[in-house]
Amino acid sequence: MDQRAPLFEWPEEGVRRTPFHIYSDPEVYEAEMERVFRGRIWHYLGLDIEIPNPGDYRLMDVGDTSVIVIRTPDGGVNALVNRCAHKGSVLLYEPFGNAKELMCIYHNWLYDFDGNLQNVPFGKGINGKGGLPDDFQACDHGLQRLRVETLHGIIFGTFSDETEPLRDYMGTEMLANTERVAGKKFKILGYYSQYLDSNWKLYIENATDPYHATILHAWATKLKLNRLTMEGAIEMGRGGWHHLSWSKMATDQGGEVYETKQFRSGSDEMGQFGLHDPSVIEQWDEFGDGITTAIQTGFPNFMLQQIHNTIATRVLIPRGVEGSELVWTVLGYEDDEDWKTQGRLKQGNLIGPSGYISMEDGMVGNLVQRGTQGSKDRATVMELAGDSIETIRNSRASECGVRGFYTGYRELMGV
Repeated sequence: MDQRAPLFEWPEEGVRRTPFHIYSDPEVYEAEMERVFRGRIWHYLGLDIEIPNPGDYRLMDVGDTSVIVIRTPDGGVNALVNRCAHKGSVLLYEPFGNAKELMCIYHNWLYDFDGNLQNVPFGKGINGKGGLPDDFQACDHGLQRLRVETLHGIIFGTFSDETEPLRDYMGTEMLANTERVAGKKFKILGYYSQYLDSNWKLYIENATDPYHATILHAWATKLKLNRLTMEGAIEMGRGGWHHLSWSKMATDQGGEVYETKQFRSGSDEMGQFGLHDPSVIEQWDEFGDGITTAIQTGFPNFMLQQIHNTIATRVLIPRGVEGSELVWTVLGYEDDEDWKTQGRLKQGNLIGPSGYISMEDGMVGNLVQRGTQGSKDRATVMELAGDSIETIRNSRASECGVRGFYTGYRELMGV
């Protein structure tokens, strides 16, 4: 537990409530950057296959900190804060590339791929005058490094020396699904990037909440792609910090309730819609277990997705107090036959900023952001399945995933 004085008092109901003001309070946001994103967490940095060769790099924002993820000459991966030790300028600004060296464009301070300062122009002065003082030590002015670990080709980093090893942080429940989805070598099919006019936590609440998935996404429910009446579960990891929600499309029993007027999927309006091309939802049993939807989250902002045969990572990047950016990396497998690749690309219409399923997620956070502005002394109500943050099987009518996220959040924030 954080020993600093709490920024605010959490409601006495605990994680059954979330105070509205944390979605728009600048002081809370700054504390999140320090205590959560630069704290005792593992953050998604990218994929091994994105940086196959020495000097290949990608940039990733860890909270509000830009990080260079780079392949070293010996085949390793380093993660370096993208900030020159001299004046604070970023060193690299293209999202992907290959670097021969890390040189700051401003004054040409030069670093190696381990972040060590190699050269300072005119550091010895000119004609015996100027230059750096005799006690200047280059070893004290390198780039800040993150610890890095890789799991099934997925790269994670942490700022904290106190963060436990990655596998321990993930826990057995999440490791099993990570191996299930990432156990074969990926290939990248493309990227989506989506700006959200809402605080970063609102999308994470959405991703950990299967309760909304069959109600807000009425189109998917109408086509029987995902319903709470299907066999499924919410599996919790690390005392609730991480979550996995899954379902099996072929097991629906009692789904006719979604066709009644109490649900938007049963409305006359929805009855007017359908697919001109049903092949968009044609699918195959991806892993031989009948699971058709599996959404895994890793605290605080990483998602590993299987929606039918659309495989993707998602990372949610804070962009100020009331904004965020959702970045999707859409994936197949290296050994996919062409018909599978084409099927994945077609099913890609289900996800992303304009996805038949996902587009509502991009706007509903803003509805909450707007709705909570005038009532910052109030709080959400999250009591589906009581106050549990435990795994629930044969049902997903629970908000345990959201409560679990805020369990980890409260611990790191000290509230």
